[in-house]
Amino acid sequence: MDPINLTIGTAGHIDHGKTALVKCLTGCDTDRLKEEKERGMSIELGFAPCRIAGTQIGIVDVPGHENFVKTMVAGAAGMDAVLLVVAADDGVMPQTREHLDILTLLGVRRGLVALTKIDRVATTDRAAVQADVAAFLQGTFLENAPILPLSNVTGEGFDVFLESFEAMVRSMPPRPVDGVFRLPVERAFSSPGYGTVVAGIPLSGSARVGEQIVLLPQNLTGRIRRIEVYGQASDTVLAGQCAALNVGQWDHHEIRRGCTLTVPGCFTPQQWFLGSLRLLARDPLRLKSGVEVRFHTGTAEVAATFYLLRGSAMAAGEQAIVQFKTKAPVVAGPGDHFLARTLSPVRTLGGGVIVEAVAGRVKARRPGVYDDLQERAAVIFDERRFVEYCVRRAERIAVSEWSLVERTKIPPSRLHDLLAELVDHDLIFSTSAKGYVHRETADALARNLLEQVADAHRRSPESPGPSAESIRLATACDKPVFDAIVARLKRTGQLLEKNDRLAQPGHRCTFHDDEARQLDAIEALFLERLFHPPDADEVAERISAARDKVERLLGLLCEHGRLVDVEGSLLFHHEAIVRACDIVKRHFEKEKLLESVQFKYLIDTTRKFALPLLDYLDRLGATRRVGNTRYPKGLSNNAGGPSSE
Repeated sequence: MDPINLTIGTAGHIDHGKTALVKCLTGCDTDRLKEEKERGMSIELGFAPCRIAGTQIGIVDVPGHENFVKTMVAGAAGMDAVLLVVAADDGVMPQTREHLDILTLLGVRRGLVALTKIDRVATTDRAAVQADVAAFLQGTFLENAPILPLSNVTGEGFDVFLESFEAMVRSMPPRPVDGVFRLPVERAFSSPGYGTVVAGIPLSGSARVGEQIVLLPQNLTGRIRRIEVYGQASDTVLAGQCAALNVGQWDHHEIRRGCTLTVPGCFTPQQWFLGSLRLLARDPLRLKSGVEVRFHTGTAEVAATFYLLRGSAMAAGEQAIVQFKTKAPVVAGPGDHFLARTLSPVRTLGGGVIVEAVAGRVKARRPGVYDDLQERAAVIFDERRFVEYCVRRAERIAVSEWSLVERTKIPPSRLHDLLAELVDHDLIFSTSAKGYVHRETADALARNLLEQVADAHRRSPESPGPSAESIRLATACDKPVFDAIVARLKRTGQLLEKNDRLAQPGHRCTFHDDEARQLDAIEALFLERLFHPPDADEVAERISAARDKVERLLGLLCEHGRLVDVEGSLLFHHEAIVRACDIVKRHFEKEKLLESVQFKYLIDTTRKFALPLLDYLDRLGATRRVGNTRYPKGLSNNAGGPSSE
């Protein structure tokens, strides 16, 4: 019999026959504790395999007493559908109402209603009881669910109930398992011969025997030695299955309900959470900002302080984006359901879904912050939109794939496909450093970059354009992002790049007549003294100009690529670099190596000029240095930069 990763849970008031109904369905008595048997009531969660409709599913039986509602909440966190149990002789009772409220807030949307103990009421009264229950269910997710009368004692009505139950199971798709594996711990114990066993129902993903796992918030790592699903050994556990995982090296005394098993590196216990909260429509319910509540998510229950992001209080039935600070760290992710309950007397206030864990208190009064939070809350159930949102709102412009895994809790393989889809639709693009940038962010950066280049042209019309690095610093971009944006602008013809200088396509250098003559004179001097270039003082004397003016003109010739800064303030004409490369190339056609002392004779200059120029050829890739000896390496006449090798 193939197991299906679905778990059906019970709900309802104490002594309405939940445990007896589970025994009729499964043959299992889920009241395993001595105290439960002595008192005739469920205290802890009970789990049982249920063979039905040719498959096997899980059943979780919850306690119905008001003192154990927090235990019921822990069980409800893993339910895919519910069997709401109402006793015919009692009708709707307080925990019937509270359990249904809790199930609604936790996102359960399927179920049946079992009207039990019909053997205790007259046949003529059954229709009236059913009508009362139907009226109670109006407006809830069970308003169209069948209400099925039966007796756990005589068996009357059980066949009809079973038929409806099987139909519901057949109509339910298995729970998706493509998320990150996470199992909220229901209980832990020691098994003779195996060691520590951790039990619960995974909320998402899957895990296999032998895989590494981490226990949070303790941050204990280990490997799964054995898995049991519905009490049977299995190689794999899937989201939605009642399971027990054996991780022998842990001490079960350190593990409690509310801990979480997951994969290493994805989840971090947090204390600040944003959530979309809806209060129950129950007068005179009112929740003030700053009040302390019981915060439930998964199997965890912890005290937390509630903060409104707008206003000072919420009224019954209202919904808003709010913030919680828990007194102890909690493991939760976007889209997880939560409940808020009062401390004393204990009652359910409301619940909703976690939007995201955050680093601290959000200052929602700042312009645009609350609107952003509302947008964030709207996208968390759509993976593609959520990933796009996270890229668009990345703190450092670009965001890495692993950072997105940590934030979205989407497994790497699935996230990779989503990112590829967003790239194909031109909503995001990748950088050389394997980061991702949103198109809107890139467009804004591109506009800023182009404005910076245009401003540089206005300030220095004689320059071919600003250096790429100066513009990168002005735009405060990381280099991989900057390079990617420049590449996009070059592809679209909005930007030109030459000799590491950026320019608008229509830019033409303009000079004053006197300045143009001085530039020509300087260039002629460097050509005249190709391998014995003048310094700034010699140039100043030759053209009869001030030193600071000469330095500006020399810098301008470097920007245009007519002069090359070889080392510090030692400049050569571009033609000198080309000639030197040719000379070295011809030398290597005859000889296998070149000694440093030989080079100064080859170009007929002094050591002062020869050695820096030879070092520059090393950087270009024209030569390869070993000690004071050079060998051929990717010779090229291109003096503008390193060889392609």
